[in-house]
Amino acid sequence: MAKRRITMLAGAAMAAMLLGKPTPAPAQTTPTGTLRVVLVNSLASVDPVVTTAAFARNHGFMVYDQLFGLDSRGEPQPQMVDRHTVSADGRTFTFTLRDGLAFHDGQPVRAADAVASIRRWGQRDTAGRALLAATAALEVVDDKTFTLRLSRPFGLVTEVLARPTASALFMMPERIASTPANVAFTDATGSGPFIFRPQEFLPGERAVYVRNPAYRPRPEPADGLAGGKVVQVERVEWLGISDPATAAAALQSGEIDFLEQPTPDVLPTLARNRNIATFALNPIGSMVWLRPNHTQPPFNNPAARQALLYLVNQQENLQAVGVPPSEQVPYCPAYFLCGTPLETAAGAQGLREVNLDRARALLREAGYNGERVVFLNATDSPINNAVTLTMAENMRRAGLNMDVVAMDWATLSQRRNRREGVEQGGWSLFVTVANVLDAQNPLVNVYFGAACDGGPAGWPCDAELERLRATWWEESDPAKRRELLDQVHARAYAVLPYINAGQFRVLAAHRTNVEGLRPTIIPVFWGVTKR
Repeated sequence: MAKRRITMLAGAAMAAMLLGKPTPAPAQTTPTGTLRVVLVNSLASVDPVVTTAAFARNHGFMVYDQLFGLDSRGEPQPQMVDRHTVSADGRTFTFTLRDGLAFHDGQPVRAADAVASIRRWGQRDTAGRALLAATAALEVVDDKTFTLRLSRPFGLVTEVLARPTASALFMMPERIASTPANVAFTDATGSGPFIFRPQEFLPGERAVYVRNPAYRPRPEPADGLAGGKVVQVERVEWLGISDPATAAAALQSGEIDFLEQPTPDVLPTLARNRNIATFALNPIGSMVWLRPNHTQPPFNNPAARQALLYLVNQQENLQAVGVPPSEQVPYCPAYFLCGTPLETAAGAQGLREVNLDRARALLREAGYNGERVVFLNATDSPINNAVTLTMAENMRRAGLNMDVVAMDWATLSQRRNRREGVEQGGWSLFVTVANVLDAQNPLVNVYFGAACDGGPAGWPCDAELERLRATWWEESDPAKRRELLDQVHARAYAVLPYINAGQFRVLAAHRTNVEGLRPTIIPVFWGVTKR
């Protein structure tokens, strides 16, 4: 049964990158109505560069636009870019912006804004840092044109400029993009199809967006995250309802129109309501990631990290969440998810069943002596909470001194940045959930890197994994990149930047009077109508 599900997912992935097939552009009718949505997490901050949290990315797709967007095949297509050229040696890229682009304050979008946005983003994002490290010059030519000149080979320039997840690359005014990359800004002036209403923002409770009447969509039909972003509603209210039963009841009563991730236990009830429809917003699915802190005991020791492989049973985690068997991949060792073109099991160990004896032996090898292990638990996320509690119990059985600390996701996303020891408010482990776009390859997978202090919270540090990753993305031949993949993957299993803790799908749900939602993986609301 597991093999059938994996094969089904693989066929879907090979056919498309699962961002939704092209749909005809909606007729240019007068937008009406308010769309009320509940997403996995509530909006806590508006800077999509300082944090990789999904709420910042979701906000970003509302208020910003991108230079390139990924289409339904996972290919980058010009979005704010009108045209671009590449020199014969593949080292110089020239980009020209479309006519008529403007920010929400009425100022035109200039090449200087694009360059500033790339530079700030490139200081924080894994893929952005790699691109800028290979860049000799990033320069403004005139108001609409800029160039990027490489100092060494880099095979994925436009793919990186289309970055849709982690710290997605969004275009913002130069005055805002000049904010230091480690300082969060609060000005959400963007270039995209919706305008943020700061006067109505209640962090964790409500974020409000209105249609941008000055936005100029591309003429092509919407295709994945690319194409024409035609807004058909006047207003979107992103509401914070942390209790899943309350959110499901609100959908049934019509108080909300879209629920990104209803818990599996409420799906049968929703399915019986003729006014509600479900669909796979993310057809390949998502992976639970268990992130250890590589800088603090005990998981600064490789043997202690290896012990985690024998304390995780992926299927047990998915059952704890309540994921139906039809939506599970009971075993997936692949860092780039099962059912994708980059699926591999090279170097894989553990994850099928809990092996306490093996885990205890590895903990002894690591010199573990009962030190407190702080496991941060985002209790406002039913998935995170269920798998955290399940894995923590297995860790206790192996002899780890577990302290599971409850908090909401917004608090966790801040605390995980603390580098102190656990006695000074630091941490040992946390869980996050990543979709296929987050994980799709060795370059863009933000938690896969091992760049030491330059990486995201957890700070794995391994020069060999970094060398192999760079070899992969510097190769321009896709066939040769595939040959390098197993080496990269096997090294990751030696380093364990994170532990794959289970791949699954969760269906999204919406009222049937809402039309135009597509399997875009990331929830976006252009092209959506509400009758």
